[in-house]
Amino acid sequence: MRPDPKAEGFRWLRQAEHDLSDAEYSLAGSRYNLACFLCQQAAEKALKGFLYARGAEQVLGHSVADLAGECVRLDGEFGALKPQAAPLDHYYVPTRYPNSLPGGIPAEAFDESDARRALELAGRVIGLVKAKLSEER
Repeated sequence: MRPDPKAEGFRWLRQAEHDLSDAEYSLAGSRYNLACFLCQQAAEKALKGFLYARGAEQVLGHSVADLAGECVRLDGEFGALKPQAAPLDHYYVPTRYPNSLPGGIPAEAFDESDARRALELAGRVIGLVKAKLSEER
């Protein structure tokens, strides 16, 4: 049996909010690469939540920009968000794998300003998704 779309959307949004909270905790602990990655994950999950709430049966992919593009097709307000959130895609692989950073490691490649910017961007994504899902209740 397929889950209720709205309930599924809110389920994904709840996890996105937890990921964002974990990113804040990581920032406070100077784990900047982890904070950046968790922000990417938070935005990805929030956007997937919106798509599930709108009836998507399966949402594939990890690109925040691509997912925002899918959301634009359903709601034009996501158009302004897409270019703002796209930088979060840079935090999907390089924040975790040394082979994506020649000569360095993720734990040393990201700084506080990266993490703060990622938190700001992910917060915008979650804020819009939360507002949209709340409108539809």
